[in-house]
Amino acid sequence: MRAIVVKKPGGVDALTLVDQPKPEPGAGEVLIKIAAAGVNRADLLQRLGFYDPPAGATAILGLECSGTVEALGVGVSQFKIGSQVCALLSGGGYAEYVAVPVGQVASVPDGINLIDAAGLMEVASTVWSNVFMMGKLQHGETLLVHGGGSGIGTMAIQVAKAFGAHVAVTAGSAEKLKFCEELGADICINYRKEEFADVLREHGTGADVILDNMGAKYLASNISALNTAGRLVIIGLQGGAKAEINLNALFAKRAAIMATSLRARPSQEKAAIVSNMTAQLWPLIADGIVKPIIHRTFALSEASAAHQVLEESSHIGKVLLTT
Repeated sequence: MRAIVVKKPGGVDALTLVDQPKPEPGAGEVLIKIAAAGVNRADLLQRLGFYDPPAGATAILGLECSGTVEALGVGVSQFKIGSQVCALLSGGGYAEYVAVPVGQVASVPDGINLIDAAGLMEVASTVWSNVFMMGKLQHGETLLVHGGGSGIGTMAIQVAKAFGAHVAVTAGSAEKLKFCEELGADICINYRKEEFADVLREHGTGADVILDNMGAKYLASNISALNTAGRLVIIGLQGGAKAEINLNALFAKRAAIMATSLRARPSQEKAAIVSNMTAQLWPLIADGIVKPIIHRTFALSEASAAHQVLEESSHIGKVLLTT
């Protein structure tokens, strides 16, 4: 099969199309003939040599895919050959086939085409596990999403609004902010021109939950923006990994800081997230209340161009690779 690997860490040209053996499904696994794969910032970090796959995972890039079931491993009865599915992966999406534990596989939601479904699993699992399972966002509370125009951001806006929350977002362009507003965001903040904590205060509010992809750079401002008993959930370190923290500010607000990653979790935990997430979100997607936002699709052989789009942050929503 064709697959994309990184033989030597580097820029977008480090992505190499190679021939590799087609995987075989082990016990409890599903073999998927891939139609499309989502491109995520974690893939860029892996390409640069900063985000190694978990032990035992393939070196092929790609953390989510959609496709049809090609074969079933021993003990798998949840799907049939030919079923249209999407999957959360530890790696292997940038290829023509991937074997994945059955608990990380879900049927494509009603009303979503097979290609667009490739942009669902990573963002939906990330939003649901961090904003709701960990952050415990409640009806009437305020969610602040950094990077509102990203795949995760566009999903977070829709899901939070569907569950009755208020949503504030940051983004770096008027185009992205306008799109976020059209998705339902209540407060749209240009981080290049405004301090988000100040803007929230001007609107007479703070954030009960913050979904943060920046890390160190935003730590102090995030704490400042939290409401009493607020929850800061850090899922990325685009703004650095080390920062001083004012514990008095946390004490004063009785606030909590959590940091999580999805890829390194054991398969059983991923399966629990997928099960919980699909039970809650798939009906919303089937009803058209929530939808994947797809910026552009590229052929598998154009993976370098897809990575360039993410590096430039010129996209709104998801970038996909098709086989």
